[in-house]
Amino acid sequence: MKTLIADEQRARLLANGRAHAEGQELDPLPVVKLFTPDAHATWLLTELDPEDGDTAFGLCDLGLGMPELGCVRLSELENVRGPLNLPIERDLYFIAQRRLSEYAQLARAHGSIID
Repeated sequence: MKTLIADEQRARLLANGRAHAEGQELDPLPVVKLFTPDAHATWLLTELDPEDGDTAFGLCDLGLGMPELGCVRLSELENVRGPLNLPIERDLYFIAQRRLSEYAQLARAHGSIID
């Protein structure tokens, strides 16, 4: 099975997770963008729990008009399929332009994640 995040991204997500676990105040740039190609769900992830290496934190938008900051397990996302049975994909061309708090503020105002 194809993994959702590349090794370099995993290393950056874990570094942010360790910094957060050590009590550092963070407002990082999202490291990775995941999305459903056949639905309207999007995840902008900034950190990965260094304890389990599976629980990610970021801005989650399930396409229902209520994006929120929260946690998601990568192992669960790997098994999600959209209405056309397509798996979640990583946006290979995503380059974060804003801090996570800015993406969250815009998403709340617009009801969805704005790139």
